[in-house]
Amino acid sequence: MLRPIDNYFLHHEEPIKSCLQVLREYIFKLDTAITEKWKYEMPFFYYKEQRFCYLWIHKKYQKPYIGIVDGKLIDHPDLIMEKRARMKILLVNPDENIPVRKITKLLSDVLALYK
Repeated sequence: MLRPIDNYFLHHEEPIKSCLQVLREYIFKLDTAITEKWKYEMPFFYYKEQRFCYLWIHKKYQKPYIGIVDGKLIDHPDLIMEKRARMKILLVNPDENIPVRKITKLLSDVLALYK
């Protein structure tokens, strides 16, 4: 029996499914203190027991995104706030190569807030 969090990554159609799985693996590789929890019916990533990001699908654009919990503290031109008070998102186009350098820089800045 699959855990709900594993099922989340498997139930999407391609190319979104592969994109989410790559992002998941990539986030885990950033730091050994990163863990994953099923919270609010979505996959959240924690750094030393503090929520720092999550993965979701944007309803309007139908694209995966990385939600940055304390995004309001990060100044990055590709982060979108929309109607959120605290969080910002980074849309990822599943039909293109994942922007690894951009994501590395962004998530490194986010992790620096917690260190």
